[in-house]
Amino acid sequence: MRIASKLAIVLITIALCAKLSAQQTAVIINLTEQTAYLLEDGRVAFVSPIASGKEGWGTPSGSFRVISKDLNHRSGNFGLVSDSYGRIVNPNATPGSYVPPGCHYMPAPMPYFMEFRKYVGMHAGYLPGYPASHGCVRMPRDLAAEFFARVQIGTPVKVIGSARNVTRVRRAIPIVQPGNSRYATAFFNSRAGTERPLGFQYQGL
Repeated sequence: MRIASKLAIVLITIALCAKLSAQQTAVIINLTEQTAYLLEDGRVAFVSPIASGKEGWGTPSGSFRVISKDLNHRSGNFGLVSDSYGRIVNPNATPGSYVPPGCHYMPAPMPYFMEFRKYVGMHAGYLPGYPASHGCVRMPRDLAAEFFARVQIGTPVKVIGSARNVTRVRRAIPIVQPGNSRYATAFFNSRAGTERPLGFQYQGL
């Protein structure tokens, strides 16, 4: 069954690459691999690990386009409650959550937000190594910045696969990396080696 699923992903990905190769910039998000690909002129320019929506909050699959971009976006639906010393009282709060005296509600930061469906988009965030968001697609901060700089309003976004069939669990990636993070290069090199994503050839796409 797993072999059949992987073969299906290969065929779908090859077809998508052929379809998107004539477009200047496009994004493919593979929920099964928990990976996002930025294509430029039909070639893979960047590969990013992701954390997609957790069970009950799944990231929608299908064909979309970037509908908005916000460098310093904050969630309108989720956040946390902290006290005057900055200690977190409720890490899973909503705007309607109870806020004890002396505490305040803080909307969740979603920097480099690239919305492709209402309230759902790609953005920098914490990656625990498995699907964990409320539907959005989290990326390491440096890679989110690279995607943000290259996509425009109208850029095609194709979401394929299923988080229920995640192929691997990665180590956690912090929400803030060093300013000169080389995570993108290290991740790309490892994927270009023995863990190359199914259906992708890094030369001549």
